[in-house]
Amino acid sequence: MSSFKPLLQTARTFSAMAGLGTGHIRTGLGAVHRVNVVCPSFLDEPKTVAVVGAPLTYGQPYDGVKGGPAALRDAGLVDAIKKLGWRIKEHGDINFSDIRAQEPEVHPSFHCNWPNRVGSSNKMIFNVVKQHAEANRFVLTLGGDHSIATGTIAGIISARPDVGVVWVDAHADLNTPLSSTSGNMHGMPLGLLSDVFPEAHTLPGHSWLGKVPKLNLEKKLVYIGLRDVDMPERHTIAQKNIKAFTMYHVDKYGIGKVMEMAFDHLGNCPLHLSYDIDACDPVIAPSTGTAVRGGLSYREAHFIAEACAETEMLGSMDLVEVNPSLQGEEALGISLGEQTVELGYAIAASALGNRIL
Repeated sequence: MSSFKPLLQTARTFSAMAGLGTGHIRTGLGAVHRVNVVCPSFLDEPKTVAVVGAPLTYGQPYDGVKGGPAALRDAGLVDAIKKLGWRIKEHGDINFSDIRAQEPEVHPSFHCNWPNRVGSSNKMIFNVVKQHAEANRFVLTLGGDHSIATGTIAGIISARPDVGVVWVDAHADLNTPLSSTSGNMHGMPLGLLSDVFPEAHTLPGHSWLGKVPKLNLEKKLVYIGLRDVDMPERHTIAQKNIKAFTMYHVDKYGIGKVMEMAFDHLGNCPLHLSYDIDACDPVIAPSTGTAVRGGLSYREAHFIAEACAETEMLGSMDLVEVNPSLQGEEALGISLGEQTVELGYAIAASALGNRIL
């Protein structure tokens, strides 16, 4: 694909500068280095990961993102989690095929695309995640687009009301049907989950949100990696006094200090890590629908997951927006789609205890 040629050349330039040539570069996935990550006190022993596939694609315009869960499993993620000392409760992929378009798929007053499909799918995600969280399991949900966070966070907050959310993303995803210019609902989950848009339960397919506790954005949310924020979202972040660490702050303080400040803000509470692969720089994560230059480096991306695990309070995680269909050209001995899948696999493994030593 011609759109990948500049990225391909950039990757080759970086590799040449580092003396790496353009052959295959080891990802580190061949060996899982287990460390003794203490099981959070609110999870049952033996520690168990519920692996939930949520191949939801209606929150954005690229169909291939529904292949993310299968690609991550095919890469060996479940076997890696086992090697890290976790038991597996494989839920499989949630089947959204029975959800059909119903009228209205647009709201007469609000701008959002496919609200019934997104809302009805998220109700299914909510029920599954809530069930596993109430069973005191670590819940790992593989997306799918980031609209799945409406269901995952609703399920987690219903089971663990004091949960704090670490949102790793290039985008704030704080829009609402009143502020969004695109209408894409993968940019709205935090708006729908909070008091920013109290009418969320009136959207087609979203009536179930009326019974879900609201997420306290000021006290229970921290952003990391922001660099593409819409103007209405900027106003909301300032108005609600939301703790937001942009890439400027990562550059200024370093990722270690940023994580310290993030955890200080959230306090001692269960953590949910919602990780959009587009938080990473497109040089290392090119196969995603809304890539933005200037993102997290490979090690910064991993450090966030490692630091969350080391709090001994991480109990759930989303990994979203991995789109393996955006294959592109071969670079460094690996296709761009495979490169992004392997990065997602490795970040999830880091959150569950994989370490260098």
